[in-house]
Amino acid sequence: MAAETAGGTAREWRGWRAAAQESLYGDQGFYRRPEGPAGHFRTSVHASPLFAGAVARLLCRVDEALGRPASLGFVDMGAGRGELVTGVLAALPPEVAARARGYAVELAGRPADLDHRVEWLAEPPGGVTGLLFANEWLDNVPVEVAEVDPAGVPRLVLVRRDGTERLGEPVAGAEARWLARWWPLPPEPGLRAEIGLPRDTAWAAARGTLDRGLAVAVDYAHTAGTRPLFGTLTGFRAGRETAPVPDGSCDLTAHVALDACAGPGARLLTQREALHALGVAGGRPEVALASTDPVAYVRALAGAGEAAELTARGGLGDFGWLMEPAGITDPLL
Repeated sequence: MAAETAGGTAREWRGWRAAAQESLYGDQGFYRRPEGPAGHFRTSVHASPLFAGAVARLLCRVDEALGRPASLGFVDMGAGRGELVTGVLAALPPEVAARARGYAVELAGRPADLDHRVEWLAEPPGGVTGLLFANEWLDNVPVEVAEVDPAGVPRLVLVRRDGTERLGEPVAGAEARWLARWWPLPPEPGLRAEIGLPRDTAWAAARGTLDRGLAVAVDYAHTAGTRPLFGTLTGFRAGRETAPVPDGSCDLTAHVALDACAGPGARLLTQREALHALGVAGGRPEVALASTDPVAYVRALAGAGEAAELTARGGLGDFGWLMEPAGITDPLL
């Protein structure tokens, strides 16, 4: 166990949920920092404008399914610095853009140069008709971590600000019921799980703000048949994976049990499947184009590379998409 630090700054033992909440979202938290998430890790939004274009096409399909309402909402959950909502609004056809309203849901302050059409909110607006899209939001909803002790009992993992851990009380109540249902731990010492109950609750609340439309959560994910033996909690700082330390210096993330989040009528698919259905493919352009229109060839080649990254096996293409229609049919069926 690491030594106590001067002034007692690392002495407080807390569950991972409380520690991560303060580390990520407190007054001096990671997500309050001026550089934003893009300064530390790369999401699909940052990988290519093709992603925002695909989400814009999805919004258009939702618009058609809704019968082209007078006001069409696009809610960007965990909006970072507004990159996705800005890209989606810019990619919409003029007729749809004229009716679209963008909402960025984020705890950090509004960027000074954000598109004036985007409303910046700390909570999702209620009564929206349109598309609610949560790209890599749920993995940053803090959760408790459980570990099996030498007697085979799952216990809460406690952590100090310097990242040192110890085992606390046995998991009980609703958290124990969630583990038993969604991530049962065999009685083998050292096995770990993240208790996703707060994510289930957060997602239910977010999708509940939709009157009609579609709610989509995109994230690192696993399902009941593929739960990892030792959990997935990790950190990211300046583009590199690092040890998860709840001191505000790094992102704290864990993969999402999307099957536990899913409500009635929900569908799970991979990002590769979703983006292919929305017209994003990684095929190379015809070589003949290089001689007839070299500029177009280079542009198409770059686009193919970006599409390949967004849909790659073992990478972004394996992300899960949880799709939950509200009062419409699934627009990707």
